[in-house]
Amino acid sequence: MTASLANSAENLTVTGPSARFTYRRIGPRSGIPLVLLNRFRGTIDWWDPEFLDQLAVNHDVIVFDNIGIGHTTGEPGDSVEQFADGAIEFIQALGLDQVDLLGWSLGGIVAQYVTRRSPGLVRKLIVAGSSPGSPVPGAPAMSDKVRQIMAKPGGGEDEDVLYLFFPETDRGRAAGRDHLTNVAPRLASGVRAVSDAAGKGQLVAVAKLQSIPFEQTQADLESIKQPVLYANGVLDVMLPALASYVAVQHLDNAVLVLYSDAGHGFLFQHATAFVTQVNNFLAE
Repeated sequence: MTASLANSAENLTVTGPSARFTYRRIGPRSGIPLVLLNRFRGTIDWWDPEFLDQLAVNHDVIVFDNIGIGHTTGEPGDSVEQFADGAIEFIQALGLDQVDLLGWSLGGIVAQYVTRRSPGLVRKLIVAGSSPGSPVPGAPAMSDKVRQIMAKPGGGEDEDVLYLFFPETDRGRAAGRDHLTNVAPRLASGVRAVSDAAGKGQLVAVAKLQSIPFEQTQADLESIKQPVLYANGVLDVMLPALASYVAVQHLDNAVLVLYSDAGHGFLFQHATAFVTQVNNFLAE
């Protein structure tokens, strides 16, 4: 792999009331920063450097570990509200008045909570491989295999990552292996797995979402007035693309993009195409 800005970015820290946050920042220091929110059981070491490098051509890209996650200190939370407040605390600790948000998976749900809890902080919102939070009517339930992998300490081995994030096709498996190769340098000296406490907290947070009535979620979506880009892979085995389709029906200003041959990790499988979508959306 050619030299990567993401792989060479140093770990930086900033201290807030609850934690010493670890983050990395790449790209031009101009315009509205683009802050990325991690997936379930993810740390900053799991972001694909090829994806980050492409984003950083045009954007001031910031990745960080939330409170008690990965490289960041503090006690991990067990609710999406706590994760959102942690993200807000981090952004404010950096002294940023306004940001664009890109949340992947659980990070996409957190990003929507951030937008509702601190609307003046968010200019535009990108929700990738995610959902509005609570179960969507008509969406298929998570399979037992997915639940078993999610419950594993550390989130599972490479084969589990491939199953959760990439389709079981030749093209999907190849994209998955490329992703694992890309993240290997950071993981070798970074944080592959979140702590047991952090992982359990995230599982509890996800379980709490299951009891929220969709009527409340619908009202929450309708309260978001910022432009929103929803994107997903049609073959996502974790968070079905139907959830994205339903979500945009209740948003004032939303765009939906679906990738027919991809799953939860579509943003890495189709990095160039998705970054183009992100660039166009943020530039509008």
